[in-house]
Amino acid sequence: MIRVRATFEKCGRAKYISHLDLNRCMLRTFRRSGLPIWYTEGFNPHPYYSFALALSLGFESSCEILDFNLNEEMPFDEIRDRLNAVMPEGMKIIKVAEQKQKITAITEAEYSFSLTAADTDRLFSNVEALLAQPEILIDKKTKKGIKTVDIKPSIKVMGCEKTGNSVDMAIRLPAGTQTNFNPTLFIDALRNMAGEPFEAEKIRRTGIFCENNEIFS
Repeated sequence: MIRVRATFEKCGRAKYISHLDLNRCMLRTFRRSGLPIWYTEGFNPHPYYSFALALSLGFESSCEILDFNLNEEMPFDEIRDRLNAVMPEGMKIIKVAEQKQKITAITEAEYSFSLTAADTDRLFSNVEALLAQPEILIDKKTKKGIKTVDIKPSIKVMGCEKTGNSVDMAIRLPAGTQTNFNPTLFIDALRNMAGEPFEAEKIRRTGIFCENNEIFS
């Protein structure tokens, strides 16, 4: 059994494919590709594959991780090309390699997004004011119900600037098997504080990281 890891992008119309539908989509893709996929054993054998992190509906990504197993060795380029030949519109395999790190090694994910409003200067000032607060409290849905959490210690701002008529941001947030935050928490906190209308656009996951800024691979 050969353990394989594919990195793929999900953009355009594909950002509206839910995580549940993505599983069904990948099942069809594997079957159409003709790859020697390893199947689970038992009463109902099925191709084994898994995604590192679920992506919120409406988000794009350039770094989604798909793990699967093959019954025989094949050139990574051939695996990539055979999958891309049958992938749906908006999804494309960027790289195929051996699995090196366990999914549990993931600690952070980086996102980029743009904020737009009628008054860009005021919007930028509101973003700066929010980031300057000692706490950023937001209600987060958990398995045990709604919980108020302080996301300020968890946010790493990688970039924040006015560009034309928008405020463009890049932030890193906790991700992995224990804690998963996404940019909507920050965006909701900004809405609650500012009290003025704005739009959040082009939300995209751009990187998945382990400890010490190491790129997950």
